[in-house]
Amino acid sequence: MANHENVISSIHPQGDPSLEDMELGNVSVWPRLEPFLLGALQVAPSNKLSMHYLRKMASYVRSRDGCYPRLGWLMWKHIACGKLQLSEDLAWLYFETFDLLALHTPEERLEWAEAMSQCSSPKELDRQRSKMSVDTLQFLLFLYMQQMNRVSLRTSLIGEEWPSHRSRSPSSDRESKISSQNKNWDDQAHLTFVQSHLSELLELLLEPGQLSSSGQVLRDSQLSLEVLHGLSLLLEGSMSRGRSVHPLHRLLSRPPLQALAGYSKLSRSFGLQHLQQWLRQTLTLNPFGISACLRSGKKLAWAQQVEGAIKRAKVARNTHMAPPGSRVVLMSQVFKQTLAKDSEKLAGSNVKLHRCSEAFIYLLSPLRSVCLDKCRNSTVVLGPVECSVHMQGCENVRLVCVAGRLAVGSSSQCTIHVLTPTRPVLLPGNVGLTLGPFHIHYPSLEDHMASVGLAVVPNVWDQPLLLGAEGSTLDEACYRILPPADFCPLVVPFQMEGDTCEVPGGLPPAYQKAVDGREQRVQDWQRTVKEAHLNKEQRRQFQVLVEQKFHEWLLATGQRQELDSLIPPAAAPDTPGGSRANGDYGGPNLWPNENKQNGPLRQGAGERPTTVS
Repeated sequence: MANHENVISSIHPQGDPSLEDMELGNVSVWPRLEPFLLGALQVAPSNKLSMHYLRKMASYVRSRDGCYPRLGWLMWKHIACGKLQLSEDLAWLYFETFDLLALHTPEERLEWAEAMSQCSSPKELDRQRSKMSVDTLQFLLFLYMQQMNRVSLRTSLIGEEWPSHRSRSPSSDRESKISSQNKNWDDQAHLTFVQSHLSELLELLLEPGQLSSSGQVLRDSQLSLEVLHGLSLLLEGSMSRGRSVHPLHRLLSRPPLQALAGYSKLSRSFGLQHLQQWLRQTLTLNPFGISACLRSGKKLAWAQQVEGAIKRAKVARNTHMAPPGSRVVLMSQVFKQTLAKDSEKLAGSNVKLHRCSEAFIYLLSPLRSVCLDKCRNSTVVLGPVECSVHMQGCENVRLVCVAGRLAVGSSSQCTIHVLTPTRPVLLPGNVGLTLGPFHIHYPSLEDHMASVGLAVVPNVWDQPLLLGAEGSTLDEACYRILPPADFCPLVVPFQMEGDTCEVPGGLPPAYQKAVDGREQRVQDWQRTVKEAHLNKEQRRQFQVLVEQKFHEWLLATGQRQELDSLIPPAAAPDTPGGSRANGDYGGPNLWPNENKQNGPLRQGAGERPTTVS
C-alpha cells in the first residue's frame, strides 16, 4: 500500500488519492479511427489472410533474420508470394497501404516519390522498394484487420451481421443511414471487430514459445510493454474521457494502470488473460468517431453556399476538438447546390460526402482522406489528399483530385481525373468508369501538394489495379481510359491567392495536343467570321443566333445549373432558384478584338467569380 501511495504522490504532487482514483475510474480505450478508415481495403480479403495462415506467418517472422522487429519488402514478398500464394501486385498493395498510414514527413514522402520516379525497370523498382520496411507486429495486425470487410454467409443472406454481445449504442436515423454498409466509417463496427477478435489480435503478438506444440495459447502467456506497441496501431485511450489521448502502450506505461492491467514487475510483462480482461472492461466507442461528430459536432460555414429551393444539406465537423488522425468532416444530402471551402478547419481532415446529388463541391484544402458515398450526378473537386480517396456506390460523378491512393467500388458512369503516385484500385461492382489525367489548377495547389508530400511524378493514373473479392481479378471492361478527343480542361471558378497558374506537371502529350487542336479550331472559326466582312446588323443577328444555340447547349448538358449556382444570392435576379431570367451569360466571343468578355465556360465560371475564404 505504501508503494502505491508513493506512485500516486509522484504523479500528483498534492498526493490526493481521490484524484487518482477518479482518473483510474475514467480510463477508456477505443479503436483508432484511421487504421480502419484508411487501412482496411473495402473488399473481401484473400482467405490466405485468415488467422490460420497469419499464425504461421507470426511464427515464421520471429524465427528468421531480417523479419523482426521490422519487415522489409523483399522478405514480405517472399512470404506473400512464396508462402501465402498472393500475387506480387496484391502483396505490394498491402505493403504500400500500410506505409500510407505511417507518419512520414512531407519531405520524406517527396524524397521517396523522386526516387520512385527515377526507376526505369522492374529491377530498379524492386531495388527501391527494398529500402522500405514496416513494423512487423503492426503489419501482422494490419493484415488481420482486413477481415473486417469479409462478408459472412449470414450477412449475404439477410443483410446484417450477427449482433455483438454488447448492444449497439442509441443512434438517430441520420447516423445509421450515413454509417450503414460502410464499415470503414462505422465506429460501432470498429468496436465490434476489436471486441470480437481481441483474443486473436493479442495472440498474434505472442512469441512462439508462448504457444503449445499444437499452437494453442498457454494459460500463463505474457506480453511485454514493447510488444504492446504493435497493438497501439489499433487502440488508443485516455485517463480523462478523451481530454488527453495516448497510444495504448503509452497509456499502459503508467504504473497505476499497469497494476490494473496485470503487469508484473518481476517478469516486466502483462499476463495475457488479465490484460485481455482489462481491455474488455475499458473498451468503448471512439469519442471522436462519426457517431460523436453527428451528435455534437459543429456546423461548417461555407464561403459559397447558394441558397435555393433546397436547405437540407447537413454538414458537421469535430475538427475543433479532435486530435490529429481523428478529425472528421461530414457532408450529407447536398442537393442542387455549389459549396466551396478553403480553410484551416478542413486541412488534415478525413472528409465524407454522403448522398450528395446534382451538386458542385470544391474542397480546396490539403486533406487527409476523402470518401464519396452514394453520390449522384455531381462534380467534386478536391485539394491534395495525403492518404486516400475512396468512391463507393456513386453514379455519374465527376471527380478531380490529387491523392496518395484512389479506390473505386460499386460505382457506375463516373469520370475520374486523378494525379496519383500509386495505381488506382478498382474494386468489384464498377460499370462504365472513365479514368482521365488531372486537369485543373488553382493558385495555392502546388503549396498544398508540398504540404502533404505529393509530387507530380510518379503519376500512374492510367495503370489501375483491378482487385476482386478474395484476391481475384476483375474484367477490364469495367473501365476505359478517356480518349484525348473527349478531353476538356476544367477551370476552378474562384478567385484565390497563390502562384500556381497551370496544371502541375502539365498534361500528357496526347491530351495537350487535343487541347491545342481545339483552341486552333476556335481561332480558325473567329478568323472565318472576321473574314466574312459582315455589316453591323448582320454581326448582331449572327451573335444572337450563336448565343441562342449556346444557351440551348447549356440547358441540354446541365451546365446552366452549374453557372446559376455560382451566382451569389444577393447578385442573382429575383427569379425562382436565383437563376437569370433571360439566361444572360454572354456566350462565345465571335469578335475577340472587341471589348467583350470570353464566354463563361471558357473561363469556367459565371460573370461574377466568387472568392473562397
